[in-house]
Amino acid sequence: MDFDLGWILLGLPLAFVLGWLSSRFDIRQLRLENRQNPKAYFKGLNHLLNEQQDQAIDAFIQAVQQDPDTSELHFALGSLFRRRGEFDRAVRVHQHLLARSDLGREEHERAQSALAYDFLKAGLLDRAEEGFAKLMHTPHEQQAQLALLSIFEKTRDWQKAFDVTQTIEPQGLGDFKTRQAHYLCELAEQALGSQPPQIAVAQERLEQAQKMAPLHPRSFLASADLAHSQGQTGQAYQTLMELAHRTPHCLPLLCERLLSWGRALGKVRDIHTLFLAAYSAHPSLDVLKAVASLEGSSERAQNLLSQHLRLHPSLLVASWWLGHEQLQHEEDRAFVQKALDKATVALNRYRCAACGFEAQKHFWHCPGCQAWDSYPSLRIEEL
Repeated sequence: MDFDLGWILLGLPLAFVLGWLSSRFDIRQLRLENRQNPKAYFKGLNHLLNEQQDQAIDAFIQAVQQDPDTSELHFALGSLFRRRGEFDRAVRVHQHLLARSDLGREEHERAQSALAYDFLKAGLLDRAEEGFAKLMHTPHEQQAQLALLSIFEKTRDWQKAFDVTQTIEPQGLGDFKTRQAHYLCELAEQALGSQPPQIAVAQERLEQAQKMAPLHPRSFLASADLAHSQGQTGQAYQTLMELAHRTPHCLPLLCERLLSWGRALGKVRDIHTLFLAAYSAHPSLDVLKAVASLEGSSERAQNLLSQHLRLHPSLLVASWWLGHEQLQHEEDRAFVQKALDKATVALNRYRCAACGFEAQKHFWHCPGCQAWDSYPSLRIEEL
């Protein structure tokens, strides 16, 4: 077959022209995409700065569609979904990142951390725990341990919480001695609540808590309750008396027990002296009520309450005073007392200093915000 050299000479310029046109088209397309992608990205940032999260999400989705390999856009989009409470969409974004084979180690760990926080915010604590556990021995380890500590507190897994604090305290993240003492007290309560009650285990936990936080009242108060339940009221009373002298600010939490146990042991004079001295230094309502109940006559108690009312107006004290005062018409007493009781319900509670959660009993661990020692020993009216 004859080969015509003329066709080759004619085809070479044509191939050159087609190649040149093709390259020009690719360059123009690339420039167009590069212009559009930053435009969508900065548009999303602008919406974020203006707190327009819906528009920001739309802009970032557009940017991700134009450049699906950009991990930073995925992280920004996942963060936005999480802030809006759309945890399922945040999970999908971060799971997509983890599934990418081209993701570097640093970005992979970052995506794992983001996914764990998605599960935590969504309330899927078991999956969050599993996710944070994968971040051990990574640059995200400390934050993962703090997140695990929060999970263990929410699930009331006190032993794991205690173990975590034992690990992170040497890392310089804070002093966890008081919190560890709380965990030990919770473990003691669990031991006492088991069937049969594990008395020895509870005592060991409380003694450990006392050594760990010798100035915190909870473990000593729990030890006194345990001793009283075992018929050792004298030991329980002595523990609380020592606690009252060592940490006088917690006396309002001890009044009822000291009043009951002191009367049973014939120690009325001792606790009366203690309460009077404490009330003179800090006129607490619980201490005032205890002193009034110890007074030998209703007139003396009435005078004490009246004096407090003159110096510190209080609806609670007015209600207690009414219990000692003889009204001219006895049939009016019930109506006045009922009105006062209704008005003092909200004042006779304890309030969390961290989140404002109110409760009729004193809590060491706030049920609302999970803060420790956020409840003052004073009633709301005294704050």
